[in-house]
Amino acid sequence: MTISTRMVEDHILAVTMDQPPVNALPVADWFAIAAAMTDAGANPDVRVVVLRAEGRGFNAGVDIKELQRTPGFAALVGVNRGCHAAFKAIYECPVPVIAAVHGFCLGGGIGLVGNCDTIVASEDAYFGLPEVDRGALGAATHLLRLVPQHMARTMYYTGTNVSAEVLHRLGSIWRVVPRDELDETALQVARQIAAKDTRVVRAAKEALNGIDPVDVNRSYRFEQGYTFELNLLGVADEHRDEFVRTGKPLAT
Repeated sequence: MTISTRMVEDHILAVTMDQPPVNALPVADWFAIAAAMTDAGANPDVRVVVLRAEGRGFNAGVDIKELQRTPGFAALVGVNRGCHAAFKAIYECPVPVIAAVHGFCLGGGIGLVGNCDTIVASEDAYFGLPEVDRGALGAATHLLRLVPQHMARTMYYTGTNVSAEVLHRLGSIWRVVPRDELDETALQVARQIAAKDTRVVRAAKEALNGIDPVDVNRSYRFEQGYTFELNLLGVADEHRDEFVRTGKPLAT
């Protein structure tokens, strides 16, 4: 199963992504993440969630091949709704969500971690939004939760990736550790949270969300409107076709 859940310790639930070869998720999996987060928050025995992945990297965004082999706009609408649901469910999950990131965290992966409460990463982790090179937009809302304004804009326009160490220096990542220590490091943080009174922690998350300066759900939905425009104009198909054919950005 691509998205699985497991109680790894008392009060700690792990949600794991495992979609070879690169954890590029199809429509159904984004909704599965949303469902897992919603169920976790509704379970009084869960006090903290760890979002993690198996395989070569944490997340490579959406499954572009699914988009290109599906006629019309059904898959595009589905993946946009699915990503919105997944990001929203993480943000609104009543308990804290910790991201344990290894390897690549790209595209939709930024949306996932950007809405988590805590991020730990392995030394090999890197982060970026290749959206412009795919003829799409989105998750700038979440990138802006990780890096300063001008850095986010430059990363977005150029498709440049940054390392976990850079985000650690900026204060976005709690800890950077060797790959074989990643899961245990995430659990160490989770244990600290799980040991607290969950009634207070749940209230704390709701309060923190309430004082956020940006409505992340509305902001991301606004971004998606421009993705739809690029699709209606045929621009997105040109870029995605080139990526599926060559694995490289479209030369213009």
